[in-house]
Order: sequence, then structure tokens, then C-alpha cells
Amino acid sequence: MEHFGFPLEAILIFIGVTVVSVYLDLFAHKKSVEILLSDATRWTVFWIVLALAFYAYLWIRFDKKWADLYLAGYALEKSLSVDNLMVFMAIFASFGIKGALQHRILYYGIIGALIFRAIFVVIGTELFYASPWVGFLFAAFVIWSAVKMLQKPDHAENIEDYSDHWSVRLTGKLLPVYTKLHLNRFFIRHSQLPDNDAQNGQVSNATRKGALYATPAFLCLMAIETSDIAFAFDSVPAVIAITQEPLLVYAAMIFAILGLRSLYFVLAALTKYLVHLEKAVIGLLFFIGAKMALQSWNHAVSDTGFHISSGWSLAIVFGMLAAGVAASFLFPKKE
Repeated sequence: MEHFGFPLEAILIFIGVTVVSVYLDLFAHKKSVEILLSDATRWTVFWIVLALAFYAYLWIRFDKKWADLYLAGYALEKSLSVDNLMVFMAIFASFGIKGALQHRILYYGIIGALIFRAIFVVIGTELFYASPWVGFLFAAFVIWSAVKMLQKPDHAENIEDYSDHWSVRLTGKLLPVYTKLHLNRFFIRHSQLPDNDAQNGQVSNATRKGALYATPAFLCLMAIETSDIAFAFDSVPAVIAITQEPLLVYAAMIFAILGLRSLYFVLAALTKYLVHLEKAVIGLLFFIGAKMALQSWNHAVSDTGFHISSGWSLAIVFGMLAAGVAASFLFPKKE
């Protein structure tokens, strides 16, 4: 079986682009007070163009087959991110986090996403190469993710309250919590408490007295980080079902995650319009699970003679996502 492997030139270019991109997306905007919709839209377009530029490089320098696999994985991860960002909106609403503080929390959330995706990609691809039978497990995982999304309630009144998330309860056991937001800080020392909250040795607006208190901003960050780890369990097997090449899988995920912060503010404005996109993603996950099962059967049991090429995979991924977007505008949800 032919493998893309780890071409030194591709690795160096990917690392160079990633380092510059991380600086642009994270450090250059670290102190931004708030992202405007127009600014977020321009940056979102920039990140998409950058991902397409890497696709063009893979096509020209190597082969269209590898480029198509990368782009299909990128499109899938980007579309799954839409559903993830909807959860982030619910988390922010649960903690009353708005504006610039959302920007700061997403800054650290994306750093965590880059790290956890790398760990899961390495583990996932190594497991797949260890035995072709692992592909059936991945296929089941992807289909299970689709079923979970299918069963999810689609009503605003059923939005989960993340202020009681297990990660929040665990943090509360490890650290005393100051229950009010304090500027944009994740932690506040006892000596920094407002005078009216620390009088006569007593502390109001805190779960218990301590030297250091976690604020709702940190609790929100914990909920986002742990939710993103759960998302990684869904998205990594799905992208590996597209291609089992570690470099292409990780490149697809990194280019999808970079710019996620800008995309969040765009989706916050567009979420009420893209009402059928999630249905397209669910259908796409069912297709990818079936593709992985077929591929594993061909390798582990017997070759059926039926193979889905990288070109067809790319066409189906983009076709289903385009259908979801088109349906959202042709058949909008009634007020």
C-alpha cells in the first residue's frame, strides 16, 4: 500500500506555516478587546484561503490524491467545528461570558485543541496501523457520533446548563470558587478580593475561604477544554476514516482549528440561518463510517472490489456540505 509518509520538505513547510499562523491567530490578537463581525469575517476568509494554499502545494508538489485526502479531512473537521462552536455558545451563555472575555477564553481553548488533537492523531493512526480490524472500531465510533447528533434535541429551551458540568464540579472541589467575574481574570487572590466581599475574616460570594479563588471565567475555560477533548474523540476517528496518513490528518485538523476563534464570532451571527447544516454533517458521518467499514473489510477480510477513491470522497464531502448550506437558505426554519 502506498503511503504519503513524512516528506521533510512538507513537514518543514507545514511547521513554518503553522508557527506563523499560531502567532497571527493567537499572539498577535492576544490583547484584542473584542472582535467585530466584519473583522472576524475577513480573518475567517484568510484562514480558508491559507488552507486551500496548502492544498495547492500538496497537489503541485506531490499528487492530487494526497491533496484531495487532505482537503476532504479539512472540510470534515471544519464542518464538525460548527457543531462544536454551537456548544461553546451554550457554555458562554451558562456563565454569562460576553464580548472580550469570550475572546480571551477562546485564545487558551485553541491552544489546548492544538495539543490534544496532536495526541489523539498519533494514538489513532498508530492503532489503525497496528491492525486493520481497528478500522471497524473507528467506523462504529463515527456512526455512534452521528446517532448522538441525530438524537440531540433541537430546541433552544433544551440547551444544557454547563455551569453544573462535571469539570466545573471537579474544579470546585480542588479550588474555592469566587462566584463573580473579576475583570478578565481566571484567578483572584484573597488579598485582591473587593473589601465588601472580605470582611471580618469572612468571604462572601465564594464557595469557601482560601488563598486563591477560581473565577467563573476559569470554570468556563475548563468546560470548553473538556468539551473539546470530547469533540476530539468524535472528530479524530472521522478524519482518520478519510485518510490514515498522520501528517495529512494533523495538517487538516490544524488548518481547520486555526482561525476557529474568528469563525466563532461569524457563526454567532449566522447560526440562525444555517439550520440544515447539521443534518448534512450527520449524513456525512454515516457515509464516512460506512467508508471506513468497507475499507477495513477489504483489508481484513476479503477485497470486495469496491473502493471509494480520494476524488469521490472529496466530492461527496463537499457535495453534502453544500447541500446543507443550500437547504438552509432555500428552506429556512420558520420563526
